[in-house]
Amino acid sequence: MWDYIAEMATTKISNLGEVASMPESGRMPVIIIAWVTAICILGDSMLYIVLPVYWEQFGLDALWQVGVLLSINRFVRLPLNPLIGPLYRRITKRSGVLIAVALAIVTTWSYGFLHGFWVLAAMRALWGAAWSLLRLGGYLTVLECASERTRGGLLGTYNGLIGVGSLIGMLAGGVLADIVGVRTVCAVLGVLTLAGIPFVLRYIPATVSVSHDSSPAPESEKTFQWRHREALFVLTSGIVISIVYFGMYTSTMSRMVEEHTADALLPGLLIGAATLTGIVQAIRWSWSPFLSPWIGRLSDRMPSRLPLFVGSLLLGGVIFALLPIQLPVWLWLAVLLVAQLSNTAVLTLMDAVASDTASRTSKVAFMTAYTTGTDLGAAIGPFIGYALAAQLGLGSIYWLSAVLLLAVGAAWAAASRKAGRRPAVTGKM
Repeated sequence: MWDYIAEMATTKISNLGEVASMPESGRMPVIIIAWVTAICILGDSMLYIVLPVYWEQFGLDALWQVGVLLSINRFVRLPLNPLIGPLYRRITKRSGVLIAVALAIVTTWSYGFLHGFWVLAAMRALWGAAWSLLRLGGYLTVLECASERTRGGLLGTYNGLIGVGSLIGMLAGGVLADIVGVRTVCAVLGVLTLAGIPFVLRYIPATVSVSHDSSPAPESEKTFQWRHREALFVLTSGIVISIVYFGMYTSTMSRMVEEHTADALLPGLLIGAATLTGIVQAIRWSWSPFLSPWIGRLSDRMPSRLPLFVGSLLLGGVIFALLPIQLPVWLWLAVLLVAQLSNTAVLTLMDAVASDTASRTSKVAFMTAYTTGTDLGAAIGPFIGYALAAQLGLGSIYWLSAVLLLAVGAAWAAASRKAGRRPAVTGKM
């Protein structure tokens, strides 16, 4: 039965534009770990919708506790990620992902049946550990299954399928919590998370990730220095992009929507800012399984994915500069949707560029550093955003984001021009 379900899932993804020429054995582990991750984040995604509304039912005493619970998992990942990388050199990916699924089941169930700030904080910390195991395990699976010509497409598929989990968790959590209650929702999602275990046992390989440098010949000092600078450049870019998209943009979107739309009057309907934000987020997660693989495959077909990456960064910078400007509500919402498009494109291509670098260095060590850097950006982004908003206004967040994206895009444009002259820059770099 599980083989049949997995085959159907693979067929669906192939029809959505997966790398059709890639052998099934190469695609299957990536698709399965993406689906398992999507199932595991159902409870986490639900909590972002339900907790701010029903926080008293969770046994909380103040609204500030909501913010802490929704962010503590990110801070926990910062010290955990450097430990998860070496762990994957000692245990198999199957064991690591199984541990993550078990933690996801426990934490999802706990949201509905355990109450009080401190016990829920402990559960959120456990979820942070689960996400570190899932994310790094997913990246390593893609790196081991992909070639230079399929890496972008597989990463796009991986990220797109995870988005399905976020979409279902948010929509189902929000709707069902109103109908059947929080406890029932958490119980149902916890049972659904159990479905990931058979797929892990059947399809995730029981192999240990080993660190290696793929260069077949000894490197000159000049080549080694460029590799070191390249890795630092990629890590810095990942942190900045994470600060912008995962941190400042995501945490302030609903406030920006409220400021620019107030209560937008649609034909016969009065739609509030929260609803509009939810619709915009749902649109993004719904196109992600289609758009992310397409962007990844498009970059695979190009001699270098850097021009597409630079173009996406520059587009994002221009769009972010437009968001604080007062425009007619429909035009402003169109700009916001383009910002969501840039979000999908930039994050997909940033992961692909990072994976290119990891494939030429130490896979485990570099991807550990990369996931830690992006978690750091996601953790400090909201603090930077709201500190600026308090002092300079909400628009300052988006103008700063525009400057950061344009600066990163300009830096990568310069790197792209020099790439052909670098001895160590091969493949998609």
